[in-house]
Formats: sequence, C-alpha cells, structure tokens
Amino acid sequence: MSRTRRVSFALPPWLAHALRAQRGPVPWSAVTRGALSAGPLLLVAVEIGRTSLGVVAAIAAMLAGINDRPGSRRASVKRLGVPALAGALGLVIGTYAGQETGAVVLTVVLTFVGLVAGGISAIGPVASAAGTQLLVGSAVGAGMPLPEPGWERALAFLAGAGWLLLLRLVLPTPGSLAGDFRFDGERTAVAAVYDAVADLLDAVGGPDAIRRRAALTAALDHAQDALTGPRLRRYASSSTERRLHAQYVAALPLAEAATALAWAGQALSQRASEGPRRLAAAVRGNTHTGPLPAPSRSAPALRALDDALLHAAEVFDRGRGSDLLHTRARSVRDRVRAAFGTAGREYGLRVALCFGASSAVAQALHQGQWYGQHDHWYWLPATAVFLVKPDLGPLASRVLNRAAGTVLGAVLFAGFAAVLPRPDGLIALVALSGALIPVATRHFAAQTAVVTVLVLALIMVGGEPQASMGRIGETLLACAIVLIVGHLTMPGQKGGGVRGRLTAASEAAHAYLTHVLTEADAPRIGTSGTPSDHRATRWALRREAYRTLAEARSAITLAAHELPALARHTEGADEVADVLERLVDTTTACAVHLDDTGRIGPRDRERLAAVLADLAVPGERVGLRLPRTPLAG
Repeated sequence: MSRTRRVSFALPPWLAHALRAQRGPVPWSAVTRGALSAGPLLLVAVEIGRTSLGVVAAIAAMLAGINDRPGSRRASVKRLGVPALAGALGLVIGTYAGQETGAVVLTVVLTFVGLVAGGISAIGPVASAAGTQLLVGSAVGAGMPLPEPGWERALAFLAGAGWLLLLRLVLPTPGSLAGDFRFDGERTAVAAVYDAVADLLDAVGGPDAIRRRAALTAALDHAQDALTGPRLRRYASSSTERRLHAQYVAALPLAEAATALAWAGQALSQRASEGPRRLAAAVRGNTHTGPLPAPSRSAPALRALDDALLHAAEVFDRGRGSDLLHTRARSVRDRVRAAFGTAGREYGLRVALCFGASSAVAQALHQGQWYGQHDHWYWLPATAVFLVKPDLGPLASRVLNRAAGTVLGAVLFAGFAAVLPRPDGLIALVALSGALIPVATRHFAAQTAVVTVLVLALIMVGGEPQASMGRIGETLLACAIVLIVGHLTMPGQKGGGVRGRLTAASEAAHAYLTHVLTEADAPRIGTSGTPSDHRATRWALRREAYRTLAEARSAITLAAHELPALARHTEGADEVADVLERLVDTTTACAVHLDDTGRIGPRDRERLAAVLADLAVPGERVGLRLPRTPLAG
C-alpha cells in the first residue's frame, strides 16, 4: 500500500511580502475625490491654455491622493498639507538649481536634498511623505522642461494638492449624517476604540488575546491622530468636538482595565464586553448610551473596568466632560534626534546615494542622447525615490512590485494611447487613474501600475510622444541602482532603523514603569470622577509606550521580510519587542492594582523584576542600552 507524502512549501519571507495585499472595503469617498482631482484640474488648464501648469497641478493632486487615507478631516490637513509644502519647495530648489548650475553641481545639490529628505523621513509617516514629495519635486523641477519660472510651478503644485485637500474638507463621507459632518472621521475613530476594548474583553483567556490587544493599540493610535490636529474652533467651542474629546478620554481607563484583564488571562463572561459595545454604538450614532450592564467586581481589574464604565456613562449622558487629550506630543528634540540619530543617518545616506547616483546616470544618458526624442531624465531619480524608501516596504518587495507594476502600467497605457482621442481621451484616463489610486494603494504593484498610466497620460497631454518603453527601461535601471545601494555597508551599526525604534520603545516603557513605581511610593492623590493629574500622566505614558512599541513591531516586521543579507542584521529584535510588551502589560496590571489597593505588593514587584531580567539578555544581544529603573522598595 503506497503512502502519499505531503510536501509543505513555504515562500521565502521577501517573496511572500511582495505578493501580499491589504484588504478592506472600497473607500468610495476617496475614490470620488480622486476622480474630481487630477483630471478636472488638467481639463481646466488645457481649456485656458496653461497645459504645463495643469500637468504640475495634476502631479501634486496625484501625490496627495496617495496620502489621502482614512481618518479625520483635521488630520488630513497635516497629512496632505505638509507634504505638499515640501513638494513645492522641492520644485523651487530643483528648478533654479537646474537652470543656474551644470550637471555636476546639480547632482551635488540633489544629493544633498536626498540626505536631508532621508533624515527627515525617519521622524514619522507625515515627515516621510514630505521627504518623498521634496525629492520628487526637486527631480521634476530640475528635469521637466517647462516654460514657467520656479515660483509659478510651486504655486501650481500647491493649487493641485490644495484642491484635493479642499475636497477632503468639504465633501461629506458615509456616516457623516449622524451629527456634525465635520467630525465623521473622529466619530468613527473613537467608536473603533470602544469596539476594540470589547473585542479584547471577549478574547481574554484565549489565544487571540495578544492580537486583540495589538488591535486596541492601533485603534487608540488612530483615534489619537484623528483628534490631534487643528481645532475647527478655538478652545473647542463646538459641543460636538468637546464631546468627542471627552469620549476618547473616557476610553483610556477602559483600555487600561481591559489590558490588565488580558494580562491576568482569566476568561470573562460575555456581559463584560456588552458595555463597551453599547458605548461604541452611542459614539457612532451620536446618541446616549442608556443603562450599561455592570461586570462582576470580584478582582481589581474587574472593579477598574466597572468604575471606568460608570465614568464613561456619566460623560456620555451629560454630553460633556474633560476635552483634554492625555497624550504626550513629541517634542522638537525628539524629532531632531530621530532625524540625526542612527536611523536618520542610515536612512539619509541611502536616500542621498540613490537619488544622487540616479540623477547623475540620468543626466549622463540624457547628454548622450540615449533618450532619443524624450526630454524627461527626471523619471529615473523620481522612480528611485519610491524604491529607496524603507518605510514603504522591504527592499526586495519594493523592487519586484515596482518593476512588475511599471511594465503592466506601460503596456496598458500603450494600448490606451493607440485608441483614445487627444487630449480629451487622455484627460479622461487621468481622471480614471486618480479614482483608482485609493484602491490601488493596497498593493505597491497595483499602485505603481495606476501611477504609471497617469504619469504617461500627463506627459502626452503636455506635448511629448508616447514613452512606455522608456519608462520601463528607466524603472529597471532605478531598480538596479537601489538594489546595489541597499546592500552597501553604511557607517555605524547595521539595522539602525529597527534599533532606533526599539530604543524609543524601551525608553517609553521604562518611563511608564518609573512613573508607576514613583506613584506607588508617593502619597495618594486625586479623587473619584474626573481623572486626577497623576492618572492623566500615567495614561499619557502608557499610550506612548504602546505606540512606540507598535512602531518598533512594524519596523521589525519589515526588516524580517528583507533579503537574507539584510534581514540577518536585525535578528533577535522580535524577542526584545516581546519582552518589552510583557513589561508594559505587567506595568499596566500593577497600575490597576495600585488604584485598587493603594500599593504594589511584593509579588508584583517580583514579576516586574523578572521581566526586566528577561529583557537584559536579548537587549544586550541586539545592542540595546536599557535605562535604569527604581524597582527597589
């Protein structure tokens, strides 16, 4: 009797990541904004005889569309506006450097811009988008043959991005009819926090608890970003705005209690999650909560959960409360340290080398007439910009998806260009591509294909011939340059980006632990009702600890999906993140116990000491310097 042997086959991590795509509902609001952005701008410019400026405005609208992600309107001001300002600055720098200098000096200037943009990109997502648009603007300004001066190009760029931002601020979105439509993004984000608390309570004691706790952190991060931004009225005079702020603050003790229950690991009854789910529905529908089912009060964390539910019900029913966001804003010092620290230096050097090398190669090919009839050497460095950005995904994944997406997009455009009328058909193609960008951002290859079609259409509307083959060749050349630079040995310790994130997470975790220990040894302060100052500080530190830990996790995941030659430099980092997560969870459980009993017992201190001991060995292995914590007492 023959036996069939099953052979399991797993794709290597770098290839599996390249094939992975995000999932979710179609963002119809963003699709509508995309359709109304680049295409109509280009149409108006063609009608008034300013096609070249229309092309610049459409490029800006396209880049803003890539950054147009779900969230609140106030957050979109920074998420779309700051990168647009950086792109306009890049256009000015590139235009005047290209006009007033030769090829050698221009390459030096662009290399320096790459160094600055790369360092800035290490600060965070908005800064990274700003660095990307600064580089793209510099390349386009230096290489695109336009009759207008640099300041006019910059104004056109700002107009294109500003138009999409205006659409984001003005057009209503699904779910915005439940109250003031200006705050629909904030309402959705705050409701998601209460849903995440309920999901975590349902998962307590089961194998899904760790993932649910991470999802709660992500929901809190998203709500924090949604509410942190320019107030629509000074001092939050809008009752809706104050209510949403108060509802977010009311969720913080619920999250703390749920985390402590997950740490304890004892399964709960379904009744425990009913209250947070009703709170989520009340936020989403802008209604009162009504009676909330009370959980058992048999343990400190359960008593904390019940107290937090009572406080939340009071905030919801009276329709007002403290609107203070108990979050720790990152200071200028933190941002400067990120830009000039290990991660920022490594990031900046790689971006500078790729951007400078691709600019030099492109200009050499242009002067040698390798481009034939085309005058767009800026394509090569602009393509390298997206390939060299580590926060956009692992290097191998970026290269594979960029190459595949460009080939697909160029082939598709060649077919469209053969049958579409000019310029009306091409303008319609630009509008269609703009509408597809919000959906295509789920996979880098799909996004590349859509952007390729859009850019090639813009080039033809601007008066240049069809250039699909040139686009493919330049993309493959950019891929080769980025692969070479990505594997070069840089000064300092390798894997600096991951270690920088782990260092920030370690410092935040220890700051949180130190505060709780200090609070335990100090006289008790504060009263029931509105959270006292010491709890507000503790919640801010806990939020920062979990947020930096989530950022470190993301960096570790990306590094693990690099090619083996790069992935080996961050081995062991996931073990450090695991122990840091245990440290923050244990500290949260101790904080809840402290509120209930007024002290941290010897057993809890022993648990904290054991976690710190577990952190020492893997931390030393990856070169992580651990802060000292006053655990005695």
